[in-house]
Amino acid sequence: MRARQFYISTLKEAPAEAEIISHQLMLRAGLIRRLAGGIYSWMPLGLRVLRKVEAIVRAEMNRAGAVELLLPAVQPAELWQESGRWEQYGPELLRFKDRHQRDFVVGPTHEEVITDIVRREIKSYRQLPRHFYQIQTKFRDEIRPRFGVMRGREFLMKDGYSFHADFADLVREYALMHATYTTIFTRLGLGFRAVAADTGSIGGSGSHEFHVLADSGEDAIAYCPDSDYAANVELAEALAPTQERQAATETLREVETPGKIKCQEVAELLGVGVTKLVKAIAIVREAAESPFALILLRGDHDLNEVKAQKIVGRFRFARDEEVVEALGCRPGYIGPIGTQVALFVDRSVAALSDFVCGANKAGYHLAGVNFGRDLAEPQHYFDLRNVVAGDPSPDGRGSLAICRGIEVGHIFQLRSKYSEALKCSFLSETGQPQVMEMGCYGIGVSRIVGAAIEQGNDGRGIVFPAAIAPFEIVVVPLGYGKSAAVREEAERVYGELAAAGYDVIIDDRDERPGVMFADWELIGVPHRVVIGERGLKQGTVEYQGRREQAATIVALAELAALIGQKLRP
Repeated sequence: MRARQFYISTLKEAPAEAEIISHQLMLRAGLIRRLAGGIYSWMPLGLRVLRKVEAIVRAEMNRAGAVELLLPAVQPAELWQESGRWEQYGPELLRFKDRHQRDFVVGPTHEEVITDIVRREIKSYRQLPRHFYQIQTKFRDEIRPRFGVMRGREFLMKDGYSFHADFADLVREYALMHATYTTIFTRLGLGFRAVAADTGSIGGSGSHEFHVLADSGEDAIAYCPDSDYAANVELAEALAPTQERQAATETLREVETPGKIKCQEVAELLGVGVTKLVKAIAIVREAAESPFALILLRGDHDLNEVKAQKIVGRFRFARDEEVVEALGCRPGYIGPIGTQVALFVDRSVAALSDFVCGANKAGYHLAGVNFGRDLAEPQHYFDLRNVVAGDPSPDGRGSLAICRGIEVGHIFQLRSKYSEALKCSFLSETGQPQVMEMGCYGIGVSRIVGAAIEQGNDGRGIVFPAAIAPFEIVVVPLGYGKSAAVREEAERVYGELAAAGYDVIIDDRDERPGVMFADWELIGVPHRVVIGERGLKQGTVEYQGRREQAATIVALAELAALIGQKLRP
């Protein structure tokens, strides 16, 4: 490829709307251009990266025995109504009517469509298992698209779906996909971690997310440095305290805490640790005879809403006026003593004695509070909080650490959620109809590009892994249009590298060296060969890896061997 024939459109400054580094660098490097909120055009450089990611994903899915197809982006509403997701999915589902006033959606995912195909095509256990996948554009009407391709409305995704005669075979395929995804992200050259995860709106019985590790990641991951344990913080179990509760040593008393509504403020005023405080979170349950309830957490812990929804049921946080009506006090001073509402108490609170909580009286808290004496001992304690660094690992092999990650892949054991709803069944060996078991496996192909940049960048620009960089090598001749010797040698080197199978571009533009160097560093090409008259007189060229701070002088006769060592070790 020649730079004159290609299209390079770098920018010195990122547009004002670019919030995170990947968004800024993708715009500056000319990988994407904004068309509308959350909708981007992939420019030639960006498309090369996207296609390389896609090729690795496709190769490993094919190797695993999955079969590629392509499903329509536009789907009839009837399928979504049949599955029940027409009402459940929410405003992210882009709905429209055709000229005949029939309802359609632009697909955010394809469980319904693929299940419809399979229920029509596959009738016998002899035709199972089957695994189909596609790489296709999806659309989710995000209320606030941001971060470029990381949270766009239109995106490229690999979604795969497997169908099985029994759960044991689904478990086998799930394990194969876990291994396949591990291979894919390893080949992509990304630092990543597979973590146990909540199934969310997709549903099912088992789930793992694959996260690219980056400080800017939206998701918190709990992992054990001493074992293979890793889980999304939403799912990671906070174990019950092992120490027994100490006996009460203080009397119950009311203490003034005027204007102090935050746990840290109350703790500092009373001269106690924040771990001695119990905070009450008022909620309203949707399907409960007595909907108002309190969740009790230790003062230094945060509520895990995913865990709480599973234990408490669907709920929302209570409004101020609802709290006043139920407890006679506004939030900030509320507590469990003297109330007749349901209490959901976190495990960490179980170990507390002589603790501090709200008095249900503005400007006051209660100190010296103890279960069994001042309020009834709860019948059950629950895991309702987010884990924190230093908590014991649920696998019993050390302590947890917390890091940030960007979700780029997710696999699910769907079981029969969609096959039952859409009546996707087969005839078993005994001739009896049986509902199929399903698996679902997704990879955010376009999101990977943004995640790779979040993980790999520096003050000069993008640092792409070699496997997905738009080009592996750039040959930069100094004075290509002015020096016949430079031009001739640059063409020879370029031809030799291309013939050896490397993805190489020669920068034959009429630009100053500083401009060319800055462009290729911004774009993130991993390897650069610079050819100039001065070096040619000495029989040398300059080589510099994108992660290196300085160039290395290389004899022309040794260049091919060096490139081979760097790119094909």
